[in-house]
Amino acid sequence: MNIIIVGAGAIGLHMARTLSDEEHSICVIEQDERLAAELNEQLDSRVLHGSGASVETLEEAGIAKCDVLFALTSHDHTNLVCTSIGKSLGARRSIARTSLAMQREQWLYDYAGQFRVDYLFSPARLAAVELAKSIRNPDCLVVEEIARGRIELQQIRLEPGSPALAIPLRELGLPARVRIGAILRRGNLIVPHASDALEAGDLVTIYGHPRRLAEGLRKLQVNDKNEGELNVVIFGGDDYGFALAQTLEGGNFRTRIVEKDRRICEKLGRELQNCTIINADATSLHELKEERVGDADFFVAATHDDEDNVMACLQARDLGAKACLTLIHRADYASAIQRSGAQLGILDAVSPRVAVARELSRFVTADEATVLRTLPGGIEILSSPVAENSPAAGHTLAATDWPAASGIIAVQHGNQATVPAADDKIEAGDTVVAIVAPEAKAALLKLLA
Repeated sequence: MNIIIVGAGAIGLHMARTLSDEEHSICVIEQDERLAAELNEQLDSRVLHGSGASVETLEEAGIAKCDVLFALTSHDHTNLVCTSIGKSLGARRSIARTSLAMQREQWLYDYAGQFRVDYLFSPARLAAVELAKSIRNPDCLVVEEIARGRIELQQIRLEPGSPALAIPLRELGLPARVRIGAILRRGNLIVPHASDALEAGDLVTIYGHPRRLAEGLRKLQVNDKNEGELNVVIFGGDDYGFALAQTLEGGNFRTRIVEKDRRICEKLGRELQNCTIINADATSLHELKEERVGDADFFVAATHDDEDNVMACLQARDLGAKACLTLIHRADYASAIQRSGAQLGILDAVSPRVAVARELSRFVTADEATVLRTLPGGIEILSSPVAENSPAAGHTLAATDWPAASGIIAVQHGNQATVPAADDKIEAGDTVVAIVAPEAKAALLKLLA
């Protein structure tokens, strides 16, 4: 595939190396002349010195034949202008990096629609979601955010003693627009009906609004699960720590952020409602003891300094913290710590570069539909636009003959996304997120194409 990467910072460089190893045709655009010259010697890819927001530079890079345009600079406006121009000049897909602040504003303004961006992402948000999975859902095998975080999908193994066993799904009392989308039972995929019942050992895929989903999970899990408030301490209140605290808001957590920069503390105090902000240095053993970090169920190191993160985790573990998670910016270091985690007492190490590369790699495909996740049993969660002349366009879900081994998880219309009900209508230009078995994929896509 022909891929253009604008911005050769840590994330852009990691993407360029990853995709180059997969033998794609890569062109990197970098505005810093010195860095562009260095990369020209290091990368087995074409490197151009120039601005990604320049028509001339994009045309020189081959934008008319570009399959995927990645705008990965650290400047929001450059990325948005780049993708808008790139799409108008022929790029098939456009992906843009954005700051955490701008991603939060997507609730208020449809940047993606206005600037013709197929996918907007924040590295801090992606890393925070990875860290939060181990905290929010220790019993869940899969956690996936859908439609910019408005909908969440989780997969759990149903244990003996679950209150949901042998009860028809219609009688479970799940919250509104929280659904069980698939059951994997003894290797067989079931897309369930309201009359179906769950069995012990079932691998259950459930989805809905994140806050409602927590209530739905409680109806499936053994009654003593997730009882009581979990004590979470976050070291670092910059973008990553803030994003993690925001991700945990609304859950059953008592969250504290330890941050040594007073100005950041004041900002966090204004923007976070259910979080205690502590102005202290978490690299100091004395201050960790003073703040009773040893009582934490989870200690999460989320600063920009890898060494500080690891050392703070080791100290917190020695003080008695039950589980430690850390952010590691260098991908090779994160891999090494993951392998040695048991010896170090670190539950997981998350690299933002790896999280971004894994997220963006799903867009490197010739299909119009994007596979968001592949689940056990070959089940796929995919996202597809609804074409103008699609058989599904203009019809309600109930009036559309969907393949048996499939289900609609979400319908996204502009900046709004919802788990649809039977009488909700799908329109041309919407994006549909579906769960589908391999044998039903072609039929499902035919209805949307």
